[in-house]
Amino acid sequence: MSEIIDFLFGQYKTYETTDIVLEIIAVIFGFLSVWYSKQNKIWVFPTGMISTLIFVYLLYKWELLGDMMINAYYFIMSVYGWYIWTYKSDGEHETPISRTTLKEKKLSIVIFIATLIFVYAVYTYFEKWTSWTAYVDTLTTAIFFVGMWLMAKRKIENWVYWIIGDIISAPLYFYKGFTFTSFQYLIFTFIAIFGYLAWKRNLNKTQLTS
Repeated sequence: MSEIIDFLFGQYKTYETTDIVLEIIAVIFGFLSVWYSKQNKIWVFPTGMISTLIFVYLLYKWELLGDMMINAYYFIMSVYGWYIWTYKSDGEHETPISRTTLKEKKLSIVIFIATLIFVYAVYTYFEKWTSWTAYVDTLTTAIFFVGMWLMAKRKIENWVYWIIGDIISAPLYFYKGFTFTSFQYLIFTFIAIFGYLAWKRNLNKTQLTS
């Protein structure tokens, strides 16, 4: 048993206690954020903002630029999403769950490609192409950027991006030595699957009653 524990959490022996506690707090609020998103509740944004702020600090300290940029972007998009979700265009109804339009699909591709170029430029400038994980970071950053943008706009397809990104991130973070965060993404994967199904039922119900 001790060997298993050491395998999973041995890397934390060299970490500061404060950083470990902060990571756990960020993971808890991350869980809450994704759970509220699944439930289609506005609390997805304030809980997510707390989680991302903590992760921005930790990832900056750990010199994981790609991951840090993802979380900084999450924070900004959470502010935008909070506004979109509560905005009532007709004075009565909030923005409903919907599918992406052709224009939004094209914008998703643009955001994806633009993110790849941006992260490539940042990693090149700071000379961070020192491991194969940097290339995977670039890919997941682009995936999550699109996913967060679609979630802020309450588009059901956002879950597809979260599922793909979470599946990649779970083993990636474990390899990097952040077991708690790795477990977070593993559980996120399952929540995202159920989130997609829940939003789909909501969307179908709305279409039937409209």
